[in-house]
Amino acid sequence: MRPAVLDPVFAPVASLPGVGPKNAKLFDKLLDRPQGARVIDVLFHLPYAALDRRARPKIRDAKLDAIATLEVRVVEHRPPPSRRSKAPYKVLVEDDTGDVELVFFLANLDWIKSRLPVGATRWVSGKLEMWDGHLQMVHPDRVMDAEELAKMPPVEPVYGLTEGLHPRVVAKAAQAALARLPRLPEWLDGASAARLDAPSFAEALALMHRPEAPGDLDPAGRAATRLAYDELLANQLALLMIRARMRASVGRANAAEGRLARRVLESLPFSLTASQRRALAEIRADLAEPKRMLRLLQGDVGSGKTVVALSAMADVVEAGRQAALMAPTEILARQHFERIRPLAAAAGLRVALITGRDKAAERRQALAALAAGEIDVAVGTHALFQESVAFRDLGFAVVDEQHRFGVHQRLALTAKGETVDLLVMTATPIPRTLVLAYFGDMDASALTEKPPGRAPIDTRVMPIERLDEVIAGVGRAIAGGARAYWICPLVEESEALDVAAAEERAAALREFFGDAVGLVHGRMKGPDKDAAMERFQRGETKALVATTVVEVGVDVPEATIMVIEHAERFGLAQLHQLRGRVGRGAGRSSCLLLYKGPLGEAARARLEILRETEDGFRIAEEDLRLRGEGDVLGVRQAGQPGFRLARLEVHGALLKLARRQAEAALAASERLGGEENRGLRLLLYLFERDEAVRLMEAG
Repeated sequence: MRPAVLDPVFAPVASLPGVGPKNAKLFDKLLDRPQGARVIDVLFHLPYAALDRRARPKIRDAKLDAIATLEVRVVEHRPPPSRRSKAPYKVLVEDDTGDVELVFFLANLDWIKSRLPVGATRWVSGKLEMWDGHLQMVHPDRVMDAEELAKMPPVEPVYGLTEGLHPRVVAKAAQAALARLPRLPEWLDGASAARLDAPSFAEALALMHRPEAPGDLDPAGRAATRLAYDELLANQLALLMIRARMRASVGRANAAEGRLARRVLESLPFSLTASQRRALAEIRADLAEPKRMLRLLQGDVGSGKTVVALSAMADVVEAGRQAALMAPTEILARQHFERIRPLAAAAGLRVALITGRDKAAERRQALAALAAGEIDVAVGTHALFQESVAFRDLGFAVVDEQHRFGVHQRLALTAKGETVDLLVMTATPIPRTLVLAYFGDMDASALTEKPPGRAPIDTRVMPIERLDEVIAGVGRAIAGGARAYWICPLVEESEALDVAAAEERAAALREFFGDAVGLVHGRMKGPDKDAAMERFQRGETKALVATTVVEVGVDVPEATIMVIEHAERFGLAQLHQLRGRVGRGAGRSSCLLLYKGPLGEAARARLEILRETEDGFRIAEEDLRLRGEGDVLGVRQAGQPGFRLARLEVHGALLKLARRQAEAALAASERLGGEENRGLRLLLYLFERDEAVRLMEAG
């Protein structure tokens, strides 16, 4: 149960003054709360900028192209020559140093006449400009009498809005939400408080919603830093509590001599890289412990994660137990199966593919063999974790490309056996700060080298105006036996438009290449998508037009050309993932990044970095710097909540401090009991770290 002291901030947004049912629906949309926005959501909807209305000069001294708040007398109304005229309505105002024209387009005449009667003294606030030799203020932000001026904030916060929601309604709701914030105990420990030198949680929120200077909203400023730290601390507490709970469930040592793994490695045409050997040693050390293993194995496309995982699975089988490898799609599960089958055969491992497409009789047979322990390694999709699938003794689960899923899915994954060790693999190199933030419940290993024999990919950046040359070049390559991916542009916020762009490009390329052109996009049904990919894998189609669904995992060694249209619309990590679809065979590969100019500074930086390097970890760090954590991990697209107040590209350095405080608190009390931990318990509720709260209550 949430403590009653927090009820006022978890009340519906409609309970705030000035927010009726109509505005409440707009707040639900603005704050991305389809189930209903709450007061806390308004508090955490921080302003992104501030308008500085402190400058109150005489007209003669006012700066051009800056906001000024002027005390003026209304001298004259200058309406347009006729009602049908499109000319603006103007009002001349003055002080004893000069005059200014207030300019209103599509004006509400009644409002202007009532607010600006001739002879009245008014305060007007807005941007001052020079036009045709005259000072003017177009659509002043504020027209006030002395009483209204007294209520105007000298520094006015600017909030993100949604259509139909007026800025003043959001500002008023934020002030009312601040008044609902109860007195809360301090949850910072002494070391964190000294290091941060920050205001309290309540003072930080008040400073963000009532800034005294524009600098108060600086993401690296004292208020934003305090709020970011609080969110990171709640996050680290939650991850550590979940880790402790998973580790506490009794594990079993899966120690082996490595006899079967040696046979796997001896059947490879190359030896392991140094980072593969290091990662395998870390995994083996975990497996040998009588505690549950929770490890993240990250490595760039083609760095050899599967071989490391299979060697570890061989150890578990040698120890007398079973292993499972789960992939996010059927085509990837099939691909893993084809890749590991010959290696497993060399070691005498019995491997089976279990998917949703198996015929009923085959499936029954496979499930019976799995339950009887006649299958050592099961490869499949999420279907492996359905209730109907029973293992004789599952000891090790390997999950591929699950970085887009949250902690609660990881809790569910290992329920097939009380003592299942878990290895999560991802081909998206993740910056160090993000590993701690999103995978703080896991240990991490990284593969930083590519296996020998991988040729570099020739990456070129070209304007879209050279499209005809690109099509001709792709045509020549296809005629010579090559295969090519053609990635269509991301269309902001619309999967339907993404699909339309892909269909249009496929139709255009078919005019050149005929039936050699395939198409795959996110709106196709799974079996249709897989069939299109398989036709490309078999070489029945030579050019595959696609949206970003080919980003993860699909392996076609014969594909040597990657064309990405409107590359400026993609993030760095995504471009790197797409490029990684080629360069998997012996042939030279190339990646053409087509852009539409003029390029913005960030887009230009992204394309330059991609041209310079294939190092996924460097690319991931740059992507975090340029874009922020949600996009790098793909969590925003996948619906996993990222951070609301913390921005890891700015606040990443706070993570270690938050981790230290969380570790110290849980070392003293694993369920945060006692009055001294009341603040930390409230913090978990405030930031809705529900998994940890449930564990806290369960104890």
